Amino acid sequence: MTILVTRPSPAGEELVGRLRALGRVAYHAPLIDFAPGADLIKLPQALSQLNEGDLVFVLSQHAVSYANSVINRAGLQWPTRLSYYAIGRTTALAMHRISSLPVEYPREREISETLLLLPALQKLAGKQALIMRGNGGRELLGETLSTRGAAVRYYECYQRSPVHYDGTEQSAHWQRAGVDTLVVTSGEMLQQLYNLVPDYYRSSWLLCCRLIVVSERLATLAQELGWSTIRVADNADNDALMRALQ
Repeated sequence: MTILVTRPSPAGEELVGRLRALGRVAYHAPLIDFAPGADLIKLPQALSQLNEGDLVFVLSQHAVSYANSVINRAGLQWPTRLSYYAIGRTTALAMHRISSLPVEYPREREISETLLLLPALQKLAGKQALIMRGNGGRELLGETLSTRGAAVRYYECYQRSPVHYDGTEQSAHWQRAGVDTLVVTSGEMLQQLYNLVPDYYRSSWLLCCRLIVVSERLATLAQELGWSTIRVADNADNDALMRALQ
């Protein structure tokens, strides 16, 4: 098995390092890069305007990192009067590490659907909900919180932008390297990889690879694009991806 990890840095590099330490052949080709988001400058004031028991949602480790940098530069601390939620365990740990505050997260799958099952998020009349995320993304979380009574505001803490490769050259290189297993952790990256690879390599190599994804939603998208050998990791963190790659 020769593995291509498309997860961005630093998590993608860490996964490749763990695989190589076990003697596996693995390469890193991040498909997305990150930069500060357009709403970062407004975040400290937005947090200060939230009331006791209002909700803060953190949708990725990148949101934690970029948001914390602006909070620190402003000489502030994360408000203790708020209730914090994360999309999954790794993001929750990152948020707890920088704030020392409790952060709730779903114990099952790291997706909006399971986060929304938490008992405390069922009736939200009179609450404000601040969602820290990247540019774009799914609207399910915000829309559902709104239907449950919360006043929802999104804050773009970081921007995702595609990493550009020469599709023909890179596809030929990956095929020559014997890549037969792909790790893809978002629908945006899956579509980007599919579009990057020219038709010839798509049919002769890309769609023949075993694909490791992190949600059933991604698996469905992969099937629609033409993949047939798909495995869904039991979570979105590197520990779960390591288990899926056994």
